Amino acid sequence: MRRRLVQALSALLANANLPGFIEGRIYQGRLKSVCAPFLNCYSCPGALGACPVGSFQSLAAGFSHTASLYVLGFLTAVGAAGGRFVCGWLCPFGFIQELLHRLSPRRWALPRVLEYLKWPVLLLTVLLPFYWRDAVGLAEPYYCKYVCPAGTLEAGLPLVGRRTELAALVGPLFFLKVGILAVLVAAAVFVWRPFCRTLCPLGAFYGLFNRVSLFRLQVDGARCTSCGACARRCPAGLKPHRDSNPSACVRCLECTQACPTQALTFGSGAKAPAFTPAAKEA
Repeated sequence: MRRRLVQALSALLANANLPGFIEGRIYQGRLKSVCAPFLNCYSCPGALGACPVGSFQSLAAGFSHTASLYVLGFLTAVGAAGGRFVCGWLCPFGFIQELLHRLSPRRWALPRVLEYLKWPVLLLTVLLPFYWRDAVGLAEPYYCKYVCPAGTLEAGLPLVGRRTELAALVGPLFFLKVGILAVLVAAAVFVWRPFCRTLCPLGAFYGLFNRVSLFRLQVDGARCTSCGACARRCPAGLKPHRDSNPSACVRCLECTQACPTQALTFGSGAKAPAFTPAAKEA
């Protein structure tokens, strides 16, 4: 419940320009020069900040081929602090997928091979705008334009639905992105966070820091009985008692709650709290 509250608050604060949804207008104040640490489309009528993936691609696609040191430095600092903690606790689109997943009692496992998709997506997001350019030397924010379902949900649909002049301009590309969103929304009902695990470049980037971040999961080998309770609780199908910090872990910390001996903790190296039989029974 605590994580749900944090996720809801994060989504609300990131998209607090509520009049924008009514007017169909994009906020362009000073806060738009600040990146959110998660996917949150710049063009969302409610968004107060900028999306880091969109910001990076927009600069890379220009004539100057600029790599934003601000965006890279910011994301590196966030990743170095907590790895994919942002994904599990702050990302609005991740929160939406989890709410959808609660609609059905049926649960499907995601084929592991699909989780490798996020790595080529990350490479294309970072490198493609630098090298694939048109005749005049410009590129496009390829991920944002052709793939990003978060942008379609947060910006495309609200703006097209509110502004008739934009609705008149929609074409095959818009319907392609709506199709991608529809597939992921349907999948999220049965598969836990399908977008985060397959197509999110930001999650892939943060995952690179999971094993080395300041705050990370730790297993106390003296307490762990290899009972598998953490693995049974993990919504991503991981096995924390065997590998506590894989790149696929979004650090929802469900495993720490499931462990009967408090062998799993999340922190910066501090020792686990004293174990008592009463804690085990609970």
